[in-house]
Amino acid sequence: MASGLKIGSGVLAAAAALMAAAVPAGADGVTGTVADGGTSGYRVNLGGAGGDPHTILFTLTLSNGGSLRVYCAEIKEKIDHAKDLMVERPWDAYPNASSPFTAQRDKLNWVLHNGFPVKDTATLASVLTGAGKTLHGGLSAKEAITATQAAAWHFSDGVDLEAAAPLKEAATKGTAEDVWALYDYLTGAQNVGLGKAPTAALEITPKEQTGRIGQRVGPFTVNTTGDVKELTTQLPAGVQLVDKDGKEIAATAIKNGTQVFVDVPAGTAPGTGTFGLSATAPVATGRLFVAGNYADHPAQTVIVATSESTTLTAGAKATWTATAPATTTTPAAQASAGPALADTGASIFVPALLGLVLLGAGGAALLFLRRRGNA
Repeated sequence: MASGLKIGSGVLAAAAALMAAAVPAGADGVTGTVADGGTSGYRVNLGGAGGDPHTILFTLTLSNGGSLRVYCAEIKEKIDHAKDLMVERPWDAYPNASSPFTAQRDKLNWVLHNGFPVKDTATLASVLTGAGKTLHGGLSAKEAITATQAAAWHFSDGVDLEAAAPLKEAATKGTAEDVWALYDYLTGAQNVGLGKAPTAALEITPKEQTGRIGQRVGPFTVNTTGDVKELTTQLPAGVQLVDKDGKEIAATAIKNGTQVFVDVPAGTAPGTGTFGLSATAPVATGRLFVAGNYADHPAQTVIVATSESTTLTAGAKATWTATAPATTTTPAAQASAGPALADTGASIFVPALLGLVLLGAGGAALLFLRRRGNA
C-alpha cells in the first residue's frame, strides 16, 4: 500500500475492529467508521519495495461512542471500505506468521508506547535532546507522525527509512533531520521491546499504619502506571501528608514509587486520619485489528496508537497514639526456660506416657522369662 488512500481504507475497516474491543477476540465485532482524512505527516522514502507512502494518523469514530487514533501496517495491502470490517485479535496472534510483524511485535509495541501521540511533541523533543540529538526549533506534530509511522512500518513490514533523503516531498533540511532523529531513536538501541503494556494501576501500600504522636506515620508507598491528579485528606488540624524530607507534598509530586508520611505534631490528640489519590492512566495502546476475512482476502492491518484514559483511585489510613504500638513479648518466666519447642500439635505428655508404656511392657516381659525359667 503506497498511498494515503489505502491507509485510510485500512483504518476505516479498523473502526469496526475497534468496536470489537468490547467483545472477546473472535466474537462478532461492533461496526464503526473512520473520519475522512486524518492528521497528515509527510510522504516518506522507504527505499526498495517500500515505496513512498503518505504517513497519516487517522481518527476512528466508534459506533458505541468515543474515538481512537491509529497507524497502519502492511503498507502493500488494500482494504475495501465497504466490505473489510475488522476484528480485534490478541497482539501475539497476527494472522501472517511469516510477516516481520510476528517476529518484531514487541519492538513495534514499544514504538507505539514511546512515539507520538502517546508522548506529546514537547516530551519527545526533551527525550531526543537528552539522547544527544539535534532538533531544529523543537519537534512538530507533523514530523512526529511521520517518524512514528515510519518506525512502525520498519518493524511491521521490514522496510527502512532512507537516512540521506527520508522525505519524498519537498521540505526543509531541518524538517528531514528532525524526522530522522525521532525515527532513529524509535528504531535504535533504546527500543528494548514491550511484550505487554502494564495494566492501569494505582495502589498505596500498606493500606493502614500505626505510629506515635510527635512522629511521622509511614512510609506509605505509591505504585501507579498513571499520573496522580488529585490528593484528598481527612486529617485533623496540624496533621499533614509529607514527603520523605518532611515537607508537605502536592499531588503533582507523587509518582510511581513515591513514599509519603502522615506527620503528627506533638500535642495532637490520639486519633486517625485518611488520605486518597486519584490518577489517570492510559489503556488500549498497542491493540491489533485484522480484517475478519483475512484468511481469504488479506487486507491492511491497523494498530492503535493512542488510547482513552481511565480514572483510578486509592486510599490509606493512619492511626497515631500516645505510646508506641503494642508488640508481642515473651514473658520473663518463659524466656528463662530456654528455647521453645516447635508446636506440632501433639501434647508434651505423649512421649512421657509412651515411655511408661514401654517400661511396663519391659517389666512384664522380664517377669514372664523368670517364671518360664523356674518352670
